[in-house]
Amino acid sequence: MEEKRISKAVISRLPRYYRYLGELLEDGVERISSSDLSIKMKVTASQIRQDLNNFGGFGQQGYGYNVMYLHGEIAKILGIDRPHKIIIIGAGHLGNAIANYANFERSGFIVSALFDVKSELFGKTIRGAQIYNLDELESYLKKEDIDIAALTVPKDEARAISRRLTDAGIKAIWNFAHTDLAVAAGVVVENVHLSESLMRLSYKVKSAKEDEFDI
Repeated sequence: MEEKRISKAVISRLPRYYRYLGELLEDGVERISSSDLSIKMKVTASQIRQDLNNFGGFGQQGYGYNVMYLHGEIAKILGIDRPHKIIIIGAGHLGNAIANYANFERSGFIVSALFDVKSELFGKTIRGAQIYNLDELESYLKKEDIDIAALTVPKDEARAISRRLTDAGIKAIWNFAHTDLAVAAGVVVENVHLSESLMRLSYKVKSAKEDEFDI
C-alpha cells in the first residue's frame, strides 16, 4: 500500500504537540480534549483532529486523548522513542552550547563526541563527550553508530566536511553553518539559520510598532 504523504506543516507541528503533552504529563493531566489542547497550542481543535487523523486519530469521542498514550505515539512518529547518537563538528561557542543543553538528552539525543581542529581542545570533555581531532572523524565513524552530525563550522568549511560525513555513511546533518548544503540522495539536512530567525523576529517587532501608530 502506498504510504500517505504528510504535509510539512503537519510535521512542523508535531514537536509542539509532543512538548505540550510532556508539560501536561508533568502536571499530572491524564486526558485532554482537542478543545482544551487547542487553547494551549493556539491552533483550532479541528486542526488538531485533522493533524492527528493523518496518523490514526488516537482520540475517542466524548473522552478526548489519553495524554500519556498520545505523547508516546507522537514520540514514535517523530522517531524519538529510541536514543539518537549525535556528533558535533566544531567545538566553539555554539558547539559547546549544543553539547551542554541537557534537554536534548531528555528527548533522547545523546552527544557522543565533538570534533575540532584546535589542538588545545583535544581530549577535553563536555558533559562526558570527548573532543577529538577532526582528522579522526572517519575512523571514529567506522567504530561508532552515529545517527546525526551537527555542523557548527564556518560556511567555507561546511561543504567539504558534509561530503566527508556523507562519504562516511552519515545520513542526517543538522546544519548551523551559514550556507545551505547540497547533499547526495538519501541524506537529510535540517538547515538552521539563526540570523534569519532574528530577522523574522525583527520584522514582527517592526510590524507591531507600525500597527501601534496606524490608528
